[in-house]
Amino acid sequence: MAANDPGLAQMGAPGDDPTKGAAIEDSKDGSIVEAERSVAPDQFDERFQTGKYEIWAYYSYYIGNNGLTLFNFAPTAAQNLVYQRAVVVGGENNDRLRFAGGNRTINSIILLCNGISFAIQIVVFLVLGSYADFGTFRPNILIVLSLIAWGLGFGWLGVHHQEQWKTGLGLYIIGLIAYQLCLTYWTAAFPGLARNTAELRDKARQFEEGEISRDEYDFADMMKRNELSNTAFYVQSMGEIVILAVIVGIMFGVNVNASTANNNWGLSVLIAFASGVWLLLAIPWFILEKRRPGQDPGMNIVIAGFWQLYRAVTQIWQLKQSLAYLIGYFLLGDSLNTTVTVIATLQNEIVAYNTLQLTYLLIVGIVAQAVGIFTYWNLQKRFRLSTKTMFNVVAVGIIALDGWGMIGIWTDKFGFHNKWEVWLYQAFYGLFVCPWYSYSQTMISEVTPRGKEFLFFSLFSIVGKTSSFIGPLVSSAIIDAAGDANNANSTPFYFLFALSLVSFGFLLFFVDVKKSRVEQREFLERERRAKEKIGGGGSEVS
Repeated sequence: MAANDPGLAQMGAPGDDPTKGAAIEDSKDGSIVEAERSVAPDQFDERFQTGKYEIWAYYSYYIGNNGLTLFNFAPTAAQNLVYQRAVVVGGENNDRLRFAGGNRTINSIILLCNGISFAIQIVVFLVLGSYADFGTFRPNILIVLSLIAWGLGFGWLGVHHQEQWKTGLGLYIIGLIAYQLCLTYWTAAFPGLARNTAELRDKARQFEEGEISRDEYDFADMMKRNELSNTAFYVQSMGEIVILAVIVGIMFGVNVNASTANNNWGLSVLIAFASGVWLLLAIPWFILEKRRPGQDPGMNIVIAGFWQLYRAVTQIWQLKQSLAYLIGYFLLGDSLNTTVTVIATLQNEIVAYNTLQLTYLLIVGIVAQAVGIFTYWNLQKRFRLSTKTMFNVVAVGIIALDGWGMIGIWTDKFGFHNKWEVWLYQAFYGLFVCPWYSYSQTMISEVTPRGKEFLFFSLFSIVGKTSSFIGPLVSSAIIDAAGDANNANSTPFYFLFALSLVSFGFLLFFVDVKKSRVEQREFLERERRAKEKIGGGGSEVS
């Protein structure tokens, strides 16, 4: 089924299922009349059909962009240098430095930098997301962002002394921006890949011929998107285990346990090594990704970017289910992002920033992550569960994590105070919480109108970054307010547990994916008519 527009399917589905003429013979008088039947919302051009090598290239990029560089070890390296600088300035027991106009604890400084990084990302996402759904230049955005990320990763080779702590914080802040941008614009491609597969092409044919209903077609679409998202996460996890095993060998080669200087150098080396692996594994995706045309801007592309952003911001109020998920995603994302950061700071202190120990912990976490996502996806397939059902199960795991941390405010026996707990945390986090990174993204695609993937993924990323900006700042303030109180670094778990519980309840009761699909079709129909009006078509916008 070739589309009139040789683009990424007809990415925008009208308000109602469209129909097209089909010549049939009238049984009464033998005359030929035209009947009408539904047209699938996704149309295809064979030149852009998704192939297995393109899919595996997509997975390959994710193996490289696994977070070890700018998301895992770079923040650890930055916090390590801050800790060492605090010791130089105030002695062994000092945990405060002058930063951003105040005397702050190490944990407070890291949380503040985390918030600054995410605040900057908001502006960048607004600009890039407005244009990324147009034309064929979209892959270039990811290529440029990846080059910046690799440069930052290799830059850590020159930053491994305590007097460079401010430079380290700068690399940490900018590195998080580059990592999150790369991850978002890589992720946003998977709905298009899924909807251009041969399987969805067959489902579209069956729908048009009346063999399956629209609900059955939508279910097949949902499962295919889940398959690509979950498989990518699983493959990435398996690949990351191999990378971590190599890193362990490198750490022994650098002899990180010999001295503080060796440990510092080891952190910088592994960040650079992981960046090099990312570079190599990204090349197949840059070569094999089919440059499918995006939506037609219908006007000058510069104006179209601002117009699309304006329409999305103003019209999202009519996408009630999308807005409800946006709010729930904000709240639960805020809780999880901050929870991970708070636990990471506690974990780094418990293992004394030992690079080898941190690597072993990551290996446990990634193995558990692979098992978790494999189990979740197979349960979903076997019992034909919806994306939202799986998402809700993950949310329960987040609540349990925050509950455990909250207990640590009142006792030192457990609550992220002991070595055995950080090992248990990595296993629990991988098994029950890490699937969030797959299912939350698939949920975004569930409430995103066809053809608006890059813009809506950007908007959701902005919300996610805003939550990651607010949560760390609130937690930093809570820690500072606690002062020298016992277990002050655990006090944010009061806030995080309550936030997780409230956000889960909101998502459970106020997000309806089936209603969202109807709202999306109506949204796209209104936008089509708005473009016609601007172009002189004379249609009125409802």
